Amino acid sequence: MKRFLAAVLFVAASIGAFGAFAQKTVTFAYQDMMNPWRYVQQSGEIEKATGFKINWRQFGGGGDVIRAMASGDVQLGEVGSTGIATAISQGMDVELFWILEDIAAAEALVVRNGSGINSIADLKGKKIGTPFVSTSHFQLLYAMNQAGLKATDAQVLNMRPPEIAAAWTRGDIDATFIWDPVLTTVKKNGKVLMTSGDICKKGACTFDGLVVSKKFAQENPEFMTALVKALAKADADYRSNPKAWSGDSDRAKAVAKWSGGKVEDVPAAMALYGFPTPQEQLSPAWLGGGANGAATKALAQQAAFLKEQGRLTSVAPDFSKNVNASYIEKATK
Repeated sequence: MKRFLAAVLFVAASIGAFGAFAQKTVTFAYQDMMNPWRYVQQSGEIEKATGFKINWRQFGGGGDVIRAMASGDVQLGEVGSTGIATAISQGMDVELFWILEDIAAAEALVVRNGSGINSIADLKGKKIGTPFVSTSHFQLLYAMNQAGLKATDAQVLNMRPPEIAAAWTRGDIDATFIWDPVLTTVKKNGKVLMTSGDICKKGACTFDGLVVSKKFAQENPEFMTALVKALAKADADYRSNPKAWSGDSDRAKAVAKWSGGKVEDVPAAMALYGFPTPQEQLSPAWLGGGANGAATKALAQQAAFLKEQGRLTSVAPDFSKNVNASYIEKATK
């Protein structure tokens, strides 16, 4: 009898151990932008819906995210459109499946008060901090190019957001093209010279998106659908009642916590972005439309510009192969 009980206990323990071992895990790279998605991270909603263990890893810029994904350490990540264009052009087997935010006025070129910079042309010879391979980097180079300046006409420095904040405080840089929460900080003793929205009107629009390893997505379609549902729900909640994401609310606290910003800065920072609905994302205005879709065209344009600037050696022949709206379609049925 004792042997029988011991055998039963051994089998039960083995099953328990196997169950723990069998739990699926995924590593998700995120940055410091302020958006409704932060509340999903805080709530654990996706973990509860899927049973996955999510390892959240924060990175300082899109270039860091795509390098981590290229190494296989990260399966999903937040990356600006410029970083996505770079990843696809470098042959990474990833796909864009969700527009996290239309950047609109949420990234801006800020110049220090007293720097003597009053136009893009005045950037010549100045020190400018921005994270390389980011949408801000692309926008800065595009704006300089439009003003007749080469990238080498200024000292464009590769800095992560926290490094920009520190350098700004020390007075080491004259200007920065950056997003919140650092954007709010530098505005206090600087002026906005140009926003991403201004540059979009000149023909170069940018966005932040979520990308995934194609292998992971194909092997875990239920996870992908649950993820998209949670994203759409959070965005809808914000669009319907932005005041609920302000003050001392749990939502505002979550955004501040995960972005590393201040809770009082959350409402103004989030108001600078646009958060497309699933229907808008499925349309040619974003992920739909194949090669004629706006997101696909933006990726191709940014990759071509980066190649022209010597930042890329080649450009992918067809970006539409790496834009996948199927998970949004499944989530909205």
